[in-house]
Amino acid sequence: MGEEEFRRSFRDPFHNSLGLAVYSCGVQRCASRHSWGPAVRDHYLIHYIVSGRGEFRSCGKQHSLSVGDGFLVVPSQLVSYSADDRDPWTYCWVGFNGSDAKRLMDQTGLLDREPVFHYGGDDRLERLLTDICNSSGSSPSEEARMESGLLLFLAALMDRFGKPAQPQDNGYEYVKKAIKFIDYNYSGDITVSSIAASAGISRSHLYRLFMQHISMPPNEYLMRYRIGKAAGLLKAGGLTVGEAAYSTGFSDQLYFSRVFRRYMGVPPSRYTAGGHRNTGEEKAHE
Repeated sequence: MGEEEFRRSFRDPFHNSLGLAVYSCGVQRCASRHSWGPAVRDHYLIHYIVSGRGEFRSCGKQHSLSVGDGFLVVPSQLVSYSADDRDPWTYCWVGFNGSDAKRLMDQTGLLDREPVFHYGGDDRLERLLTDICNSSGSSPSEEARMESGLLLFLAALMDRFGKPAQPQDNGYEYVKKAIKFIDYNYSGDITVSSIAASAGISRSHLYRLFMQHISMPPNEYLMRYRIGKAAGLLKAGGLTVGEAAYSTGFSDQLYFSRVFRRYMGVPPSRYTAGGHRNTGEEKAHE
């Protein structure tokens, strides 16, 4: 880590509406007894110590930290931290928030433990934080690279401290995985076999779980989902029947028209012309 201090802030009201956004990042070689707080932040902030020593105080506890240690500041939590007077620390950090931030932080495992951690063993975290700093800027491409770097950093924390999700005994986690796969891939050439593979179970097991939890087989769910998406495209206008069919995973327009009529009560040509009626199947994809 270089001698110079580096700080960048990217606060923008628009960031509050994003799934994940870097608010700040930096590297700082602190002076003796350099401190911050007691105060609160309105976003997540993770520091990682690359040299020296210091103290972090949170929830009435004081933690003495050194190389390879890190500390987490969560929104609205009162904290303070200060560098050692004889061997002040150098740390790198990233601050972030967004609608996906809490979910991702849950997966790192850091929210379920003390707000301090020890990584050690390699320089992976330092390199990942440095990469975020080197990508910093306000252009769309720079923001994309910062977010990509942040995801890699959080993934490293998940690898070290996170716990793999264990499917629930009733199997609903498998159903959620299958539904997510359908949501992401319905427009492609997917089958029940590929859906089952994505969830890590057999076709027969997937069938039983779908019947148990949503009272329909997976192929029926996929068909309803595709027809619901097609109906939404036709209602919005701008696409022909053939274009709506291909956009939702149907390679045969005649087959699409037959299936569409079976679910929606009218052929797609009348639906797109404004003659659609709500049969209750229209929301099958929601």
